[in-house]
Amino acid sequence: MSNSENLPDATAGTPDPAAGRARPRVAIVFGGRSSEHVVSCSTAAGVLRAIDRDAYDVIPIGIARDGRWVLVDDDPTALELAPGHLPEVNGNGSGVLVPLSTGERSLTVLEAGRPPRALGQVDVVFPLLHGPFGEDGTLQGMLDLSDTRYVGSGVLASAVMMDKHYMKVVFASAGLPVGPYTVISDRQWGRDPAAAMDAVAALGYPVFVKPARAGSSVGITRVTDPSRLEAAIEAARLHDPKVVVEAAIVGREIECSVLEGRGTDAPRTSEVGEIEVVQGHEFYDFEAKYLADQDVRLSCPAKVPDEVAAEVRRLAAAAFEAAGCEGLARVDCFYTEHGDVVLNEINTMPGFTPHSMYPQMWEASGLGYRELIDELIQLALHRRVGLR
Repeated sequence: MSNSENLPDATAGTPDPAAGRARPRVAIVFGGRSSEHVVSCSTAAGVLRAIDRDAYDVIPIGIARDGRWVLVDDDPTALELAPGHLPEVNGNGSGVLVPLSTGERSLTVLEAGRPPRALGQVDVVFPLLHGPFGEDGTLQGMLDLSDTRYVGSGVLASAVMMDKHYMKVVFASAGLPVGPYTVISDRQWGRDPAAAMDAVAALGYPVFVKPARAGSSVGITRVTDPSRLEAAIEAARLHDPKVVVEAAIVGREIECSVLEGRGTDAPRTSEVGEIEVVQGHEFYDFEAKYLADQDVRLSCPAKVPDEVAAEVRRLAAAAFEAAGCEGLARVDCFYTEHGDVVLNEINTMPGFTPHSMYPQMWEASGLGYRELIDELIQLALHRRVGLR
């Protein structure tokens, strides 16, 4: 069973910064410069549609691909990802300036031909960005400059867990099981590509070639033939000059959602779930995740022995703690044919549409999508600012 039955009182903790006002004001921030821009827009569509408007004032803010912050229409339908429609933040809207000092927390709107106007104070930011320049500590650092509260992990956990290389280093140092891998840095690839490919060959084939700091299966190639390795590395390098190559692990992909505990409470873990690719894809790639629902099967709770589910939850909580995560994370594991559980990766801002695995696993654990959004906002509102 999950340990989500006794969810803590959302009003406990440090004083609410929105005390005295009718509703806390939440800025939903999405889009961004990474290759996961459209996925972020899709995530924002789900949250904007479900967030409790009686409990929160909501300001949708998009970040265009060039990094410009703009006000966005509060229209979830326009942000949904579907076959034939890839949503995108248009950078031509009214610009938004964010505060960078602790003495000012108001957003400022810039419109052509008009003087700047104050949009008002934001109590908490819900950053729904995936990938570099958002999920990787960059946005979190900017928000920390103004003591602005936000949902999710801080700078260090966000940055380290975004990098699949250092993620594995942290997990291994904490005594958590990770699979065999090698790293190809930009300098290594430029200096001696043959040696880099020899290091990959030592892993054995097949291997998975991945950008070190990307998600949503962007830029990933499954390589079974050494003759295709160089092309796979170059494909990954289009998204990140640093590449991680992992030995393929034969087994089932089992996942677990984690929520931060209140105060000193331990992290809370959901029922475990499983992703199965049933047709049309070599692995759980971008199209299978977002554009071809009929090709995958998502099941929760996963049909695994109780002791395996317990081990996945244990490792998920241990990974969350080892990384110093806050708010939320989804932890992905492999359950091997030999009965072992091996950590694959952790996502500090996982896909968050109603159909994504993170909310689905909590739904199966008794915490609905709207209630999950509320819990995450309350965790952020009651979290101290500054060093913690």
